[in-house]
Amino acid sequence: MTKENTINWFIQEKYFLVVFLICILLAGGVTGFPAAAMWLGFAFAAYSAISNDSIQTLGTFISSNLNRKWWVLWLYIGGIFLATMIWGWVSFDGDVSYGRLASKGFDEAPASLTFLQVGAPLVLLLLTRLRMPVSTSILLLSCFATEASSISRVLFKSVGGYAVAFVAAIALWGTLGRWMNKKFVGTPHPGWYVAQFVTTGALWAVWLAQDAANIAIFLPRSLNVTQLLAFLGFIFFGLGLLFYQRGEKIQEVVSEKKNVADVRAAAVIDLLYALILIYKLTVSTIPMSTTWVFIGLLSGREIAMNWAVGDSLKSALKMARRDLLVVAAGLIISLMVAAAVNPVLREAWL
Repeated sequence: MTKENTINWFIQEKYFLVVFLICILLAGGVTGFPAAAMWLGFAFAAYSAISNDSIQTLGTFISSNLNRKWWVLWLYIGGIFLATMIWGWVSFDGDVSYGRLASKGFDEAPASLTFLQVGAPLVLLLLTRLRMPVSTSILLLSCFATEASSISRVLFKSVGGYAVAFVAAIALWGTLGRWMNKKFVGTPHPGWYVAQFVTTGALWAVWLAQDAANIAIFLPRSLNVTQLLAFLGFIFFGLGLLFYQRGEKIQEVVSEKKNVADVRAAAVIDLLYALILIYKLTVSTIPMSTTWVFIGLLSGREIAMNWAVGDSLKSALKMARRDLLVVAAGLIISLMVAAAVNPVLREAWL
């Protein structure tokens, strides 16, 4: 980024930077007040995690429904969120993480929070504004892990998810990409819009079951009714803000990919992604970075699509390499933040 571009970015983002600074001051102000720190950390984590991860579950949905009113999309996705979280709360005895935080190393709710723990989600919020996909699972969960080995297990499962998604995408679009490119032209049949709403809804519900742990990490492992209502209310209205903005800045990571604005292509992407998450969800209760899975899916699809339609593979490989480098950079930043915040990890790694 040139000096001129940097200056322009600061000018364009001046309002965001003011809010960002206020949030830092608030994080410092609640230190020493456990209840206030818990809920403020949760609020930061909820908005930053969903904003960054929105490209995975809602990115294609937003791109292919720009002609629909934002509040219609919000009520649909928000309704699924409420149903999914309430079901998890009932089924797992007050645990909205669907048992993900029962894994060894994450099963202890924090008794008190430091300034760096409360402020860690703000790093994620800044990276989101810079259009950088980040593993929210690794950044947020590692700040609270009581064992270094628990993060190793999360990393291993996440990288494995990238490989599975990459191979599955190449297999699907390498086989059917040319056919889909020929068939997915003209005005889509109305049934495709129904299919996309169904696949996106299923994907969103599965993603919540996998990644709600990233947000609930700040909260007690079993929420009472009042805590549940606060949890649901904040995220529900946060989703409204996200849809009003038509996605965060990071939405461009999806928008630049081939044909993602086509409702038929979006439905296929969401279906495959949902199936992969269901598979990884049932393998173990260890949390996983769904960001790595999604980037693997998009990269494999882009390469296979370019090969299938005879376009240059060089540009697709370049884009895949760039996306992988970006999430790898995000991983390094996440681990650096974790080492600074969590003494358990710092002692194990240094």
